Amino acid sequence: MVVPGKPVYAGTGKTTITNPLIIVEVLSESTKNYDKGEKFDFYRSIPEFREYILIDQSKYYVAQYAKTSENQWLFTEYNPENNVLNLATVEVQILLSELYQEVDFSDSEE
Repeated sequence: MVVPGKPVYAGTGKTTITNPLIIVEVLSESTKNYDKGEKFDFYRSIPEFREYILIDQSKYYVAQYAKTSENQWLFTEYNPENNVLNLATVEVQILLSELYQEVDFSDSEE
């Protein structure tokens, strides 16, 4: 998660931040539909939220949703391991091969 400035917390605890700029999720088989659906619907209601990155844990695949100035969401897929993920909200680039550097896909079903 990337937060602009100081984090703003919900309630009195420090477990829920209400002003994220970027949220990154690692998808699992059991949660990927929720992460792409209801959870993303909720995240889009956060005014500061600008970018959502979903990383597949079983293959080289990253989905990026970036909010445009027209208040629309631009979807980009990255899947070859030599592809470069370019974050839209902050100046960061990362090779998928670096992102998945220590991942062993030999036990994956796909």
